[in-house]
Amino acid sequence: MAKKKRKFPALRLIVLAVAAGAVGGAIAVYVKGDPNGNTAPAPIVAQADNSACAMKEAEARRIGAAATGEVAAMLAASPPKSMNALRFDGPEGQKLSISDFSGKLVLLNLWATWCVPCREEMPALDALQADKGSDRFEVVAVNVDRGDDEKPKAFLQETKIHSLGYYRDASMGVFNDLKREGLALGLPATLLIDKDGCLIAHMNGPAEWSSEDAKRLIDAALPAGR
Repeated sequence: MAKKKRKFPALRLIVLAVAAGAVGGAIAVYVKGDPNGNTAPAPIVAQADNSACAMKEAEARRIGAAATGEVAAMLAASPPKSMNALRFDGPEGQKLSISDFSGKLVLLNLWATWCVPCREEMPALDALQADKGSDRFEVVAVNVDRGDDEKPKAFLQETKIHSLGYYRDASMGVFNDLKREGLALGLPATLLIDKDGCLIAHMNGPAEWSSEDAKRLIDAALPAGR
């Protein structure tokens, strides 16, 4: 029998979601005065990319239907859109964009050390990467703390996060881009992006990413094996 999509997460996640909402309010104020000038609307994708992604709406609905139980808050993108131009720094400080992950399913997660729900779900994201990470799938957790690397690196070390790559955007540009698209209302924010860089599903708030529900969602969205 097919597993029904549960409408509400576990009680602990409801509490965390409330906290995420509070963080969302705080971050909205924080971002407003961005010294980088990221306040004017700016497209993050080419129209041609969006047109190609929009043709994947049926696939997005299929994958959205697979989001049940602990990840039921993951919503199908309608319409799917290209995320290829989203930019952040890689583990060695190199400039990356989602296009650099072409051919791989990406679970993009935005987090910060001052975001309590983000801190709560980081070990689960690390466990999901350890269990499912491959040349076909990666959890890309992008830290958006302002300032230097000291706090995020210390948090990851203290929490024994070993499987996730270290991705950063101290400018919060990636958050601002997604905020303008209506995809990041606060932190954490998570996007499921397919091998062509198309947004397939998204959610705001935390989830139990090490759960069997999360693993089934990833299996449903994985590109064909090579």
